[in-house]
Amino acid sequence: MTKYLTLAATILVAACGENPVQVLPTDSLETSRVKFFNFGVNAPGVNFYADNVKMTAILSATGTEATTGVTYGAVGNGGAYSQIAPGTHTLTGKIAATTDKDLVIASIPATIADGKFYSLYMSGFYNATTKASDGFVVEDAYPAEADYSVAVVRLVNAIANATNPLTLYAANTTTFDTTVVNTAVAYKSGGAFVSLPPGIYNLFARYADSTANKIVRTGVTFAGGRVYTVGARGDITITSTTATNRPFLDNTTNR
Repeated sequence: MTKYLTLAATILVAACGENPVQVLPTDSLETSRVKFFNFGVNAPGVNFYADNVKMTAILSATGTEATTGVTYGAVGNGGAYSQIAPGTHTLTGKIAATTDKDLVIASIPATIADGKFYSLYMSGFYNATTKASDGFVVEDAYPAEADYSVAVVRLVNAIANATNPLTLYAANTTTFDTTVVNTAVAYKSGGAFVSLPPGIYNLFARYADSTANKIVRTGVTFAGGRVYTVGARGDITITSTTATNRPFLDNTTNR
């Protein structure tokens, strides 16, 4: 029997169409989990799969699967992890729209260890001619026990045209203390999770060899006992503050 089981949040968004998200009995529970991000600049909405098993889908008002899929800048299944059997898998993003329906535009091999958590990122720039996007997987190795006296934060770099690794800083808006969260995080990688005092922060990312801010996001709340991933996405050359493909610091709760 296939050993996949999506979490309850996945069930709520699972489609009722011909190829729904698979939901299996509770005796098949797995301890490994994966989360899915579409950070591929200009990429279409996709449904994510592990091998031939659909892991994300969007329910429409008609009760059938929506053709929007997980759109650019979004995380699948409402940000929840999906359970997955340990082992070697091919994780893919397939077009959700009617045109080119189920065409694979990203294929990422991944080795899933028992009991560990992961995040998959479609990343870089979508090539509309070859209909292909880049992608990678990182382990979400945050502490197993929650400490409510601190928030736990890390940076993942999904910007393909960042010409140097990124360093993430967090400036507390109350104490005015500035903390280096992660240093020199290269494209397709993530920094270690670090502890910060709970509070509201202004975030800024710089190239590791520079004092100039490349990306800024203000007023980000980090709550005690929570775990967060700040994901750098977009086109780092864009200077507009409103463009969809501008460089952006996404903040997603892991726990």
